[in-house]
Amino acid sequence: MSSTRTGSVSRATKETEIQMTLALEGSGVGEINTGIPFFDHMLSSFTRHGFFDLDLRARGDLEVDYHHTVEDVGICLGEAFDRALGTKEGIRRFGDTVVPMCEALVSVALDICSRPYLIYHVTFPGPRIGTSFPAELVEEFLQGFIRRSGITLHVNMHYGSNSHHIAEAIFKGVGWAMSQACALDPRLHGVLSTKGEL
Repeated sequence: MSSTRTGSVSRATKETEIQMTLALEGSGVGEINTGIPFFDHMLSSFTRHGFFDLDLRARGDLEVDYHHTVEDVGICLGEAFDRALGTKEGIRRFGDTVVPMCEALVSVALDICSRPYLIYHVTFPGPRIGTSFPAELVEEFLQGFIRRSGITLHVNMHYGSNSHHIAEAIFKGVGWAMSQACALDPRLHGVLSTKGEL
């Protein structure tokens, strides 16, 4: 089990070009540029609170809208985690947290189990976060992320009235829970499963 688990992904389509390197044993440092300032802020929160290091450069068809870039970054981040985790031997597998962000409260629970599934009970007050970021893209990002990482992810908003706070609590919570689940446990030999595989 390596102490320098990393995953690199390069993806190019007619809609986006993405290069990404993720280090699981990091210090929460992000060099992130997607061309979408609010999304960069959310990914920086994810990185910081997960204690991951993330180098991400993305160019997308932002003149169309943000959808392709946000979804494809989610896909690439899920792939980067899957590559960094390798055989998943020794990981704790589960992670959960409850994150308060001013008036908002969000809970996150996840399982790195090779069964992608998203439960998303979040209602934003309006269609946009700030002046331009569509609130619906938070879920699209998470859908891309779980499909490629093979994670079962539950995100539940208990309450909140500020869209920025709700979104930030989600990203911080997923980062924190992923840090727990990716952590190596010295008591484990192989994978944490009665089946012998994840």
